[in-house]
Amino acid sequence: MAVQTPSVQPPSQAPAAPGDQPARRRASGRLRLTAVRFSRNRMALFGLVMLVLLFLMAYVSPLFYKWDYTELDFTAFQKPPSGEHWFGTDQTGSDLFALTARGMQKSLVIGILTGLICTFVAAAVGAGAGYFGGWTDRSLMWVVDLLLVMPSFLIIAVLSPLFQGTTWLVFVVLLAAFSWMITGRVVRSMTLTLKDREFVKAAKYMGVPAPVIIFRHILPSMASMLIIDGTIQVGAAIIGETSLSYFGFGVQSPDVSLGTVIATGTPAAPSFPWLFYFPAGCLVLICLSIAFIGDGLRDALDPNSSGAKARAPRTAKSTSTEGRTS
Repeated sequence: MAVQTPSVQPPSQAPAAPGDQPARRRASGRLRLTAVRFSRNRMALFGLVMLVLLFLMAYVSPLFYKWDYTELDFTAFQKPPSGEHWFGTDQTGSDLFALTARGMQKSLVIGILTGLICTFVAAAVGAGAGYFGGWTDRSLMWVVDLLLVMPSFLIIAVLSPLFQGTTWLVFVVLLAAFSWMITGRVVRSMTLTLKDREFVKAAKYMGVPAPVIIFRHILPSMASMLIIDGTIQVGAAIIGETSLSYFGFGVQSPDVSLGTVIATGTPAAPSFPWLFYFPAGCLVLICLSIAFIGDGLRDALDPNSSGAKARAPRTAKSTSTEGRTS
């Protein structure tokens, strides 16, 4: 009589945990609902489309545009916008469109990197201070209070000449070092509340290390706030970098940023307005777009916000339908 041996299922084909599929469905449902809420915000969509167009202008248009930001046209000095020079030229014959595109590259990269660094540092320091408490909390909050009372603009202006000739990433570090403190205090306050929740206590009793609890359980619970704060930090960093570059303390020649382009065109603005209004208009559009996107993310991630409630009567039926389907 033949003996049948039970078939062994390979580990790679092992069934998923019972809770994995419902958790994934809930996560995808929340993402889909957030995307739908965001898409209903017309100002947020306008900001997103405008920001994409500005990115294309900064990074794609130089690949096809005739003039480079380092080239000079000795036949066109302070010429108005035309088919040859889309934004006109300055007093040296440089193409203003090429200068503005190059300046936007630097301002956007510096703003995004500064925003990411600020959000990460604020999350790590605030969550660490709130979770551990004691001398760790007192030491970190002393550093936060010290940085808050220091005049950051003047300190960066004094330190920036020491780093001339080095990489512009040093400028990013200087901007980020004085921009994360308020968010760090907010994260600390939220951590003080979250660390007494049941899921955090359960992780402690199971012996999960503190860094894992912070980055896997506490910080994801405030992800919406951190995402919104990140967008705010990007806009603030772009304005800060532009202001410092305007006064000569930021990006240095031969490179350019929006601040240096605006500073060059400001004295000639009454007679040659395109030298000022085109780069300044691009800066305003960047900041407005980021602000609209931040407001849209806030309303999409927090249905109880004032903006989301203002649109609730118009979309109440569809929202309830989405909630049932998700």
